[in-house]
Amino acid sequence: MSGSDAPGRAAGDVPGKVPEPSGVDLARVALRAAREAARARGDAAQQKKQARRGGLRSGARADRRDPMALGAAINRLLSERGWEAPAAVGGVMGRWPEIVGEDVAKHCEPERYDEDERVLVVRCDSTAWATNLRLLAPTLVARLNEDLGHGAVRLIKVNGPSGPARRYGPLRAPGSSGPGDTYG
Repeated sequence: MSGSDAPGRAAGDVPGKVPEPSGVDLARVALRAAREAARARGDAAQQKKQARRGGLRSGARADRRDPMALGAAINRLLSERGWEAPAAVGGVMGRWPEIVGEDVAKHCEPERYDEDERVLVVRCDSTAWATNLRLLAPTLVARLNEDLGHGAVRLIKVNGPSGPARRYGPLRAPGSSGPGDTYG
């Protein structure tokens, strides 16, 4: 068998030597490398552009109209309107049983918060609980200020139960304040 009769070899090939790629093969390899490099540069440029803009946006440039998360939108609204303190106190009213304890929360509930005076008004269902809460008021003010920030609540005003409507009539004793004597 002669050197030119071996399968897979051309007549001028030397055994054990890798054939040199021809011009067409070199062009294909170069084209493939150029495409991969261009694709990599394009992806990198696109990622850099998005990172510079802060991610995907709705328009050409970032502005205040772009969508934002609900929590961020609510926080922005609260700060723009100056509602941080009332919102914090509203959160306290929602967590009232956690702050004062279950027993007190069953008999006393917050009614309103006066932001200007920094006074929390609480209504109790009996005069005994109203007296008890008045004794606990300094401790509750300290606990609320610890939760809300110093000076958010200056005073807790405790109201007893509201009595029945006072009726004026012929059976009323002179000098008496009526059934309201036992309330408040």
